[in-house]
Amino acid sequence: MMRYSSRRSPAVQLVLACALWGAATVLNKALLASISPVALLVLQLIPSVLVLWMLVLKTGKPRPVKSALLPILLLGLLNPGISYTLNLMGLARISASVATLLWAAEPVMILGLAAIVLRELVTPRLLIVMLIGAIGVALVTNVGTDFGSTGSDVSGILLLLSAVLCCAFYTVFSRKVSEATDPLVIVTLQQTAGLGWAIVLLLGNTVYGSPGELVTIPFGIIAAAALSGLLYYAAAYWLYITALRSVPAAVAGSYFNLIPVFGVGLAFIFLGETLTPVQWLGGATILLSVVELVRLTARRPASSVSMP
Repeated sequence: MMRYSSRRSPAVQLVLACALWGAATVLNKALLASISPVALLVLQLIPSVLVLWMLVLKTGKPRPVKSALLPILLLGLLNPGISYTLNLMGLARISASVATLLWAAEPVMILGLAAIVLRELVTPRLLIVMLIGAIGVALVTNVGTDFGSTGSDVSGILLLLSAVLCCAFYTVFSRKVSEATDPLVIVTLQQTAGLGWAIVLLLGNTVYGSPGELVTIPFGIIAAAALSGLLYYAAAYWLYITALRSVPAAVAGSYFNLIPVFGVGLAFIFLGETLTPVQWLGGATILLSVVELVRLTARRPASSVSMP
């Protein structure tokens, strides 16, 4: 068995995954101006699944035991399948900043589910850290001004919250599945299940996407969608599943408070969006909460960290 060479490795993996997810929110919002939600999901998952299967075959990773195969596929159907279908549908209706704020509700959902399903201990210290992070998220996303703007509607908000709830269930149940199967194999199977779900929806020829739409999309847009899929689904999910094997689901979910920092920061750099002093204060607050989460992660016993 292999062990992490550094106890901070899970923290680094979670931060990198959050960076990729934050960047994807900005990129997805831009792509949705040219592509329908389901078509975008298909274009993102196809290259991700192809690359993941090539890596699995090249490295000769062991197959999951039969008892774990169905749960892995069902989790893939849930996320990225159902969850990110709802996410993209909602993102097409609301602003990126409101979408980021809604995703920040996931740690709270995970905390409750982890306590109920996994019997994980929720300490007062963890609750305080999460509260600090949530306050920072509210400051970064300008909840007081943006939520009442025309950049959001009730249906979009409900779609996003449904997506967040799906991901919260995914995080909690992946904790058990990830202990028995190689992370690369898990991500590959789950991405495949999600792609199958997206293709079925696309063939349904709905207002959210149709097969005929794919032939009309410019090559540059297709390339951008493919690249975003590789970074967002293949790389980020592998990092996340790997880290989830060595930290509690509640702690891993708390790192999601960092996603708005990356999202807002990248929007400032690439889209020219300006930040208010309050938003910068919120970013600093979130970073402080993440530093404390890194310390919590580093204190996990080494005996609890193992890989096949």
